[in-house]
Amino acid sequence: MWIAILNVAFSSAVAPASGLDVATGSANKQPPGPDRFSIIAVEYTSYEWHLKNWKDKKLVCKVNSEHDQVPLPGEIYRDCGEKIYDTWMTQPTCNINDVKNCKGYYALLIDSEVKEKEIGLELPSASAWISLEDCEPVFSTSTNICETKPTLVFTGQEPLPNESIIKVEGSYNGEEFACDETDVCKFRIPETEAEGVPVEFWSYSSYGDSSEIFTAQVRVQIVDEGDPDQLYYYVDILSSQFQGQSATCSEAWGVFPPVGGAPEWISTPTQSEDLSSDIPYTYLAANLILQGVVDASACTDNGLAPGNVVNQCGMEKARDAVTEWQNQFDELILSTAKETSVPAFLLKSLFARESQFWPGIFHASNDVGLGQLTENGADTTLFWNRSFFNQFCPLVMDSETCGIGYTNLDEELKVELRRALVGSVNLTCEECPLGFDLTQADFSVGVFAHSMTANCEQAGQVIKNYTGETPGDVASYEDLWKFTLVNYNAGGGCLAEAISLAQGTTGLPLTWETVSPHLVGACSGAIDYVNDISGTITSDQ
Repeated sequence: MWIAILNVAFSSAVAPASGLDVATGSANKQPPGPDRFSIIAVEYTSYEWHLKNWKDKKLVCKVNSEHDQVPLPGEIYRDCGEKIYDTWMTQPTCNINDVKNCKGYYALLIDSEVKEKEIGLELPSASAWISLEDCEPVFSTSTNICETKPTLVFTGQEPLPNESIIKVEGSYNGEEFACDETDVCKFRIPETEAEGVPVEFWSYSSYGDSSEIFTAQVRVQIVDEGDPDQLYYYVDILSSQFQGQSATCSEAWGVFPPVGGAPEWISTPTQSEDLSSDIPYTYLAANLILQGVVDASACTDNGLAPGNVVNQCGMEKARDAVTEWQNQFDELILSTAKETSVPAFLLKSLFARESQFWPGIFHASNDVGLGQLTENGADTTLFWNRSFFNQFCPLVMDSETCGIGYTNLDEELKVELRRALVGSVNLTCEECPLGFDLTQADFSVGVFAHSMTANCEQAGQVIKNYTGETPGDVASYEDLWKFTLVNYNAGGGCLAEAISLAQGTTGLPLTWETVSPHLVGACSGAIDYVNDISGTITSDQ
């Protein structure tokens, strides 16, 4: 494989001040795009049916089908016409023991024959990917750090055997680049403005067509981390084709996280010990006493006030157990965060707020598990997170049913799926120690991470619908996460109303300070919910 390393001047059309090291070559502005159809011959069995009249057994019409069952209504309509179709569809059922009184028509299989026909088949198209070279992804800050000017890499991919990528082209911030006779194209990129620069790229195939045009937004910021002799390049890329690390939901929102990483509450530490907490959760303490994990018999009323509320003595007795219990999921939360890119601190704070880490059914309501999933929440997850639906649905239904997608399922099947998803995060188990099957916690934590991703997708769409703008153009990365928590806690309707009212009152951009006052009535609880999880201090606190 020959790889073009682009370290020479691009062309006279590129301003020297751009700092972009690119290759020579001429780029076509409009690639043809995928054009892959193949005609193949397939054998099939053709069945000939005769439609006859019950009254006189005379032939009414002939029907051809590709199955040996009674002709389908559509086949009757196609081969026999509307009049006969109407009679066929409305005729009474024939009593086989009294056929002389039967009305309408009957179908008789006459013959079958193996035939051959040609069908068009769409072939998989070429694609192109974007990545970074000689840069270190830093998961805790959801960014990439390079010690030297970063190298952007474009790689073409050809799925068909006996075909290959012959060229990679595109444009970087409006400047064209092209690498001939290669499937990999590289060049170094300079510092950009805070909003980044647009990138387009595609690949050409020996098949005679190209991939589709893919897009990206690339941001490069130089940061001095205290060493006067060493500057670091912080690189973030927003693209569906990026083969690397990017901040959660950034692509869906079209927004970069803060340079150097997001605030702690929407970040992920490098080790699970950093997630450790020792908060005296009263609901958790009460449940640990009730389940016999904590012996509070020396306390008044065994450590519990009326209503099974832990008293001060009970809390003191349970303190160590409460600390141990709330931290037992930390390693799992961290691994899930790394797998899904949903911030680990956010997940832990979510579980703390929703259930205090008691993964059952909250007060016999319909809120279930560590993150208190409801059927409405399951609906959001399955609708807005298509990749998760594709993973989960086959665990419940056959692949053919799942293949039509969640939105196309009958309502009964949707209900079955939603209830199955809610049931999957309910760890209660009568035969298990303490009443929980904690071996299922790994799947449960993953469900809530995927649910959060679905909510960020829906929150972004709500903002786009009500502002007509890309979410990242009207709100910051941190505020978009707060809006996502509103969506998770109170629903898209509450978020939509607050966004609409805030836009009418204060205009754009949207901030938590301008949107939250419009969460009123049944939606108002989302304010404390978001402030608690995000650690936001408001003026009235």
